[in-house]
Amino acid sequence: MRRVLSALILPSLLTAALAACDDAEEARSPMTVRVLVRDINIRPEGVECAGTGPYTHFHNRAPFQVTDDAGGVLAEGALPPGTSVATFEEDLEVERVPTYCEFAVPVTVAARDTYRLVVDGHPPIALTPNDSEGPALVAVVPS
Repeated sequence: MRRVLSALILPSLLTAALAACDDAEEARSPMTVRVLVRDINIRPEGVECAGTGPYTHFHNRAPFQVTDDAGGVLAEGALPPGTSVATFEEDLEVERVPTYCEFAVPVTVAARDTYRLVVDGHPPIALTPNDSEGPALVAVVPS
């Protein structure tokens, strides 16, 4: 009788355990976190940059976390160097133009309704999904 019960119960327990493992492993997707720091510096386009003034915490090697609405950490790492991008689409016909500093970092995160970026312990910044140039989470600072 004990063998019969074991033969009936064991597969059920094994199936339940495997289902629990599948629920615990969430699907994760690769995407890019893109942050545009509107510091309005005058510099050439495409050069390495960092945030200035109240945005000095945006810099190469600054620690970051991507979190969900509850504060759960979905990804973490260090920011790469920023790259200057033109503030205006208009060609100003000069070498140095007003720019913003853009940071782009690849991450792999679980699907959530809300994403936030925390840089070097500063208050969270809302990230907005944007698939115009591949899957990305985007923020403009200040918003």
